[in-house]
Amino acid sequence: MRSAPPRALAGWVMFDWAAQPFYTLVLTFLFAPYFASTFIGDAAWGQELWGYTTAAAGVIVAILSPVLGAIADASGKRKPWIAAASLALIAGLCTLWLAAPGQTALLAPVIAGVIVASVAAEIAGVFTNAMMPGLVPPHRLGRLSGTGWAVGYAGGLVSLVLAAGLLVADAETGRTMLGLEPVLPLNSMEYEGERLIGPFSALWYAIFVLPLFLFTPDTGTGKNVNGPGRAVSRGLAQLRETLLHVRRYGNIVRFLTARMLYADGLGAIFVFGGLYAKALFGWTAVELGLFGIVITVTAAIGAFIGGPLDDRFGARRVIVWGLLGLMAACAGVLSVDATRILYVVNVAPADAADGVFASVGERVYLAFSAGIGLVSGPIQASSRSLMARLAPPGMATEFFGLFAFSGKVTAFAAPLTVALVTALTGDQRLGIASIAVFLALGLVLVLGVKEERSGPNS
Repeated sequence: MRSAPPRALAGWVMFDWAAQPFYTLVLTFLFAPYFASTFIGDAAWGQELWGYTTAAAGVIVAILSPVLGAIADASGKRKPWIAAASLALIAGLCTLWLAAPGQTALLAPVIAGVIVASVAAEIAGVFTNAMMPGLVPPHRLGRLSGTGWAVGYAGGLVSLVLAAGLLVADAETGRTMLGLEPVLPLNSMEYEGERLIGPFSALWYAIFVLPLFLFTPDTGTGKNVNGPGRAVSRGLAQLRETLLHVRRYGNIVRFLTARMLYADGLGAIFVFGGLYAKALFGWTAVELGLFGIVITVTAAIGAFIGGPLDDRFGARRVIVWGLLGLMAACAGVLSVDATRILYVVNVAPADAADGVFASVGERVYLAFSAGIGLVSGPIQASSRSLMARLAPPGMATEFFGLFAFSGKVTAFAAPLTVALVTALTGDQRLGIASIAVFLALGLVLVLGVKEERSGPNS
């Protein structure tokens, strides 16, 4: 097959640009640390609560994504589902403005907003990812997926610079990461900059998702069943058939199980990395913003490099080497605490008066975290391209629904494990160290995956 026109590919890639600020600004670097340390007011309890919230969202995604994917394959349409999920994402993000410091009476709507936004973003991604096989031939899937991830990380970087440099101000100085006063009349003592992250991400998404709807063809290959009722009936029947005979797709099942484990671990690393750094070094919005920029830049570089490596050497090999690098980088991050690096080397503790990233511990933590970013991009991009290669013809959305299912069915497990270990030990580092189990098990399983398109007996 021929590749779709350039503007169609650009429209598809722009979805990653549009959606990434939610993951970068809300779930990782700015809103999540604010939620735990300021809105809740207790870093350890806030980390636990954030873990429970993201776990709940993961369970909902796990239930909905394969069902909706099968229905979409039966109807032959993806864009209507993307549109519905987009509206829910925007609405959920806007509720985060309610998270005023100490106003825990508003905890329920804030948590509901995080859950709705998380579910909607993942569901929209299911249908967008399923367009891939209809846009480029198989030997170009790695570059398309890698480019999408790289552009997405670039979008996260630009949005992070704008948010941290122009909107979010330090409560003590009233200045942003760039040393400026916020461009909007925001009250830094009420943390209005951090609370505006949700609505800002919603506006960003609403603007930049439009090229997908305008220029990218709806490449469904379903039966184009007339009427939503018949589409639902046929889709559920197909999903039931797939699940009843899941052993026919043993290679895909092995890959999805592996991804289930390493995606849980990778997601937990990003969710809790900023929270841990804030608790460890007392980083303000300025340091967290710079930290996010470093991680995002390295992840974008990794995804961009990983795309051609994927097409040349295979997605499975990229994932394997990426996981090995990820485990090494995580071990390095956990070797840092307030007064030590590499577990045994004593260093002076961080002092805010010394400036940004002035201590040895902060710089070492930042270096290992950059390594995590560098390998996470290829892991994520190659996982998506491998699923596109393995999915049987005509069942791409259903299997990308199962792909999302694999990423979320136990997505509660890693955050929940972190939350429980943190609660039992009172030690955030031990809680985060538990993530290594998920990465190691995922690596063992992915080693046995065959990189070939799956049929009913593979």
